[in-house]
Amino acid sequence: MQSDNGRKIHGGASCLPHTSALSSAVGIAFLFGALSAQAQQADEAPVTRDVLSPIEVWGDRNANDPGSYSALDAAEIDATAADHPAEILNQLPGVNVQMNSGQEHLIAIRSPVLTGGAGQGSFLILENGVPTRSPAFGNVNSLIEPHHEVADAIEVVRGPGSAKYGSNAVHGLINVILPEPGEGSEVRASYGTLGRWRTDMKLDEGQHWLVNLSLQKDNGWRDNTDVNQQKLSVVGKFNPGLWDATVWLSGQNLEQETGGYIVGADAYKDEDIAKSNPNPEAWRNAWSARLGARLERPLFDGALVVMPYAHSQAMIFAQHFLPNGGVEKNGHTGGGVMVRYEQPVSQQLTWRVGTDLDAASGYLREIQPDPFGFFPGDSRFPQGVHYDYDVDTTVAALWTELEWALSDDVRILAGLRGESHDYDYSTKAPAGINGRFNVPADRSDSYEFVTPKLGAVWSVSDTVDLYANYARGARAPQVSDLYRLQSLQVVGQVDTETLDSVELGARGAALDGRLVFDVAAYWMDKENYFFRDSDGLNVTDGSTEHKGVEVSAAYDLTDTLSLSGNVSWSDQTYTFDRIVASASSSILDGNEIDTAPEWLANARLNWQATDRLALSLNVEHVGEYFTDPGNQNTYPGHTVLGARAAWAWTDTHTVWINIRNLTDERHADRADVSFGNQRYFPGEPVNATVGISRTF
Repeated sequence: MQSDNGRKIHGGASCLPHTSALSSAVGIAFLFGALSAQAQQADEAPVTRDVLSPIEVWGDRNANDPGSYSALDAAEIDATAADHPAEILNQLPGVNVQMNSGQEHLIAIRSPVLTGGAGQGSFLILENGVPTRSPAFGNVNSLIEPHHEVADAIEVVRGPGSAKYGSNAVHGLINVILPEPGEGSEVRASYGTLGRWRTDMKLDEGQHWLVNLSLQKDNGWRDNTDVNQQKLSVVGKFNPGLWDATVWLSGQNLEQETGGYIVGADAYKDEDIAKSNPNPEAWRNAWSARLGARLERPLFDGALVVMPYAHSQAMIFAQHFLPNGGVEKNGHTGGGVMVRYEQPVSQQLTWRVGTDLDAASGYLREIQPDPFGFFPGDSRFPQGVHYDYDVDTTVAALWTELEWALSDDVRILAGLRGESHDYDYSTKAPAGINGRFNVPADRSDSYEFVTPKLGAVWSVSDTVDLYANYARGARAPQVSDLYRLQSLQVVGQVDTETLDSVELGARGAALDGRLVFDVAAYWMDKENYFFRDSDGLNVTDGSTEHKGVEVSAAYDLTDTLSLSGNVSWSDQTYTFDRIVASASSSILDGNEIDTAPEWLANARLNWQATDRLALSLNVEHVGEYFTDPGNQNTYPGHTVLGARAAWAWTDTHTVWINIRNLTDERHADRADVSFGNQRYFPGEPVNATVGISRTF
């Protein structure tokens, strides 16, 4: 069914597979529901988790579409109180976001942890269903920008997106959904033992306007790693004529002193080394702003949705992860419109069609302030300007979908999307080879591709669905892929990256609804994979294979005790040969992809101890993985425990405590090899965050 604000409501038996219980942390909604924005219910009878509770999504996905989907709702987001997006997203199956320093991070969704252009362009980041950036101007730290701290929900689609979403929805998409007016006001404040202060406010006018503000001050547990971040979002709802309108303005500002990698085999195990910062000069400043609207109205026998948007961002930072110590400044401003129309053709057939238009203008400047060389006379890293270019881009896409109910129990969904990307590049730096850097002359480039999708869902009972799904994902090159070249690359060599995905799944409920589950198996093949190897060299024509199984479930052990979690297994390999002088950078067909753990797992035991007291234990496991393409070095993995408690001492006041890394496990959030050196971002030691919230 559909609410009057244009969102789809996932509820009822037919929607069981898509409740947040299928994401790994469903039990939090049960345990903390009376202790967050709805604390006023605390004086009533004990609240039990209802697996049929509706979950709102932003209206662009049907309740039983084929493909893997998971979501976190507002209660789960509030209970997690994530200071970093990895803390909340890693509760979902198939997701592995690695925390670096401060708010920096790298993302994996059914993929290795990707860096560079691959990390920028393989995941589509949305806010209220609208891309936060123009397609060619991604960023590996893109989760810095959305206002996840106060989100109403966070959706994750694993694998290529539907025909509605194009370039960058290759391995998956993340949609952060802002709260809306009428949900009530709340103020939350917390302090952590590692010196982290945070305040979140939702100020609700009650009918048309809602203002959200998040402030974070982190002194940093490592040397010289303090962080200041501010986020603001304003949401308005109106009904002009036949239109239902939701508008929003959101932005963020980040200033951080960045901790660099610690270097040396198992360096993360040494407490003193882990707390040190080999790059005290490293820093990052970034800001972004986004304006969007969702306008929906009936038209003929269907529904028309128009989503205009604009965004702008800028970032400047020290490249502490590179040996030559450059400084980069980049930014872009863009905007566009997404138009969608849906109409039933018959009782069995529904037709959807849409178009997306985007135009943007961006820049990148890179300078190396100081001389650098590995040996006397090394001229590969010249002091001065490396790149100084501007790029204008335009993107046009047309897509269509047909949904066909073959019977009451079987549905077919077929989609097709075509895209065109145009780039107009100009450089202020002299064109040609400059040490290790290759500056292209002024040029224009264009890319076109078509991505199909075909899926089927069979409802074998009122509570269980089986599905099969084929989808192709594709991404046009990032601007940095095309024009930030190295001396061994040829201009114009980068091609469109494609990924073909096949998956089979089962989802549903059993045991009178006390158990909900989601099982998916997938196989994916990627071509024209662009990445940077552990010697810092770009590879333009790689190919990889990805296969795996993801299982998530939640079970009510009693009316007050529940267990939820997920396990993901994957086998991700290179399917091409690349022999270079460095054994750690050489690739053989069949080598496992670096930074791709075979096993990921997350589990949570929740107990509603009394009407007012909720307790939780959680565990997160990251398995062993290779840290270089040549499979010469490994990180053994880690298992980290945590605990949470929340007490509603009045109808409107709640106090809570989150303890992270309960056993003080020495671990690394990220491990890799660069220029022959094993290096790590160490994980936080045991720490606790105490907070208080008030609703009104």
